[in-house]
Amino acid sequence: MLSESAPAPDPAAAPVAVPPPSSWNIANALTVTRILLVPVYAWLLLFDGGERPGMRWAAAGVFVVATLTDRVDGDLARRRGLITNFGKIADPIADKTLMGMAFVGLSILGELPWWVTLLVLVREWGVTVLRFFVIRHGVMPAGRGGKVKTTLQFFGLLLFTLPLASFSGADTWTTVADVIVALAVTVTVVTGLDIAVKALRLRQTSERSAMKRARRAARQG
Repeated sequence: MLSESAPAPDPAAAPVAVPPPSSWNIANALTVTRILLVPVYAWLLLFDGGERPGMRWAAAGVFVVATLTDRVDGDLARRRGLITNFGKIADPIADKTLMGMAFVGLSILGELPWWVTLLVLVREWGVTVLRFFVIRHGVMPAGRGGKVKTTLQFFGLLLFTLPLASFSGADTWTTVADVIVALAVTVTVVTGLDIAVKALRLRQTSERSAMKRARRAARQG
């Protein structure tokens, strides 16, 4: 009886390893551009003590462009599969740096109280550090509150960046800006506390799961 040899494996049927995307891509380039625009925005905002309306308009334009790159780079990364470890780290840093510079710059000009700026900065960077600390326990997805916070911060900071004193009805515009920033600060604090609670629960859940696995392994051993 003749033995039949096993068929040779089909190379085409073997799984093909997909290489990770290069960090040199358009999404990351936009993220880096946003970081580079931060000092440009700061210079335009603070030029001559913020007394030049033309420079304030230019600063507002840079602020809008830099903020738009945040939306575009995220969409590109997800749609084209360009999500990289560099982007995961650089993108939130770019966001926090831009918004942080806006708060600090406006406080330097005396248009926002320093306690508002310090409160927002502590929350923003505290949450960023917290996410890095709990990432080994799991990922905390961004919620709707974070998007509302970002939107309110954007419009509030944009209004204060503009030369409101030169506007017709300047007092009304300033009141509108004050209300938006007040809402932004409130949402910023509330969402920050919510994230802190979720991070604590995530850590506790992860640790309980690890203990259960350890006890199960000990019983089986």
